[in-house]
Amino acid sequence: MASRRIYAARLAGAAVLVLAVMMSGCGDDAGDAEPVIDPGDGGEYAPDIDPADFVETIDNPYLPLLPGSRWVYEGEEDGETERVEVVVTDERREVMGISAVVVRDIVSEDGEVIEDTFDWFAQDVDGNVWYLGEDSKEYDEGELVGTEGSWEAGVDGALPGIVMLADPTEGVAYRQEYYEGEAEDLGQVHRTGVSEAVPAGTYDEIVVVREWNPLEPDVVEDKYHAPGVGVVLELVVEGGEGRVELVEFTPGT
Repeated sequence: MASRRIYAARLAGAAVLVLAVMMSGCGDDAGDAEPVIDPGDGGEYAPDIDPADFVETIDNPYLPLLPGSRWVYEGEEDGETERVEVVVTDERREVMGISAVVVRDIVSEDGEVIEDTFDWFAQDVDGNVWYLGEDSKEYDEGELVGTEGSWEAGVDGALPGIVMLADPTEGVAYRQEYYEGEAEDLGQVHRTGVSEAVPAGTYDEIVVVREWNPLEPDVVEDKYHAPGVGVVLELVVEGGEGRVELVEFTPGT
């Protein structure tokens, strides 16, 4: 099964400044099926990235990534028990001239680490949160077995995408990442004003973002973003079964 990622886009095997795009035909991987998410721009994706348009702090209420923040998630996907720990480090990484926040994402199954990833995010002046790439390592019984899914915006044709809008509005779609054949996730604001209870608490005014990848066209997931917290729940809604819930949250500063 594919490992669970919470804040970064889900990896497929291997814009407002919202430039919401995807190939209208979805490419050969999706066959002739209708795309689940299709902003319909004819496949042109060329975000205008200027480092001067980005700010130091990521304080978007639906994806606040302040240093020291920590989230712990637990749940199951296709019968496997998962634990995900996400921590915003105090480190920075320069990507395309942008000073990005470094977030560490550790995925465990039955107590064993299977993926350890450093993700890079930045917020623009309008409040959109961008995803700039990741350094991902996969493990099997403690041994490094691969780095599949790693990518960096500006390298080898890879481009950044938006993972949370400044003003989430139902129906708005956007590209979350773009590295052809490796990282092509898309998001669409599916619902707003939602309430949901998880082990960490009960949250209101949630924004639900539906995510889909033309490289895995049968799988659709929903991520529930609560104001002041971030992701509190992730559900597989098509192409399998899975529910991962927030069990612990420590805000940063």
